[in-house]
Amino acid sequence: LSQLGSTENVSDVWNVTQAVLRKASVCVERSLLMLCLILAFILPLTLMDLRVLGIRGYSVAVTLPAVCVTFGIFYMLLLAAAVSEKCAQVPALINAMHFGEGMEASRQRTVEYVRNSAAGFYVFDARLTTGMVLKLIYI
Repeated sequence: LSQLGSTENVSDVWNVTQAVLRKASVCVERSLLMLCLILAFILPLTLMDLRVLGIRGYSVAVTLPAVCVTFGIFYMLLLAAAVSEKCAQVPALINAMHFGEGMEASRQRTVEYVRNSAAGFYVFDARLTTGMVLKLIYI
């Protein structure tokens, strides 16, 4: 961002970045939904296996793949939510940049534009945040 030189260039780059994020989100949102549905089935079935088999050496070995898949899905969701968190930090970064004398008003408009654009990783028009993923993990 610091090499762009003006706030208009920053706005143009931000428009492209936001469009790429939206397109990527739309492309993978159905896959994320399927992974969450798989997660909804894996967890109860794994707990049922442990209850029926008891906690012995072979029962842990049987449920280990399901546990690995569960942690992998949670990790993937956290990485997707991290994109939204990084986008939320961009206005502060732009506000800290120096574009020259007399550019404070233009910089402030750019900061407001970036903040109001609410770019991030969206799943079915809902912005995926770390808080949402942590609530999913807690449930």
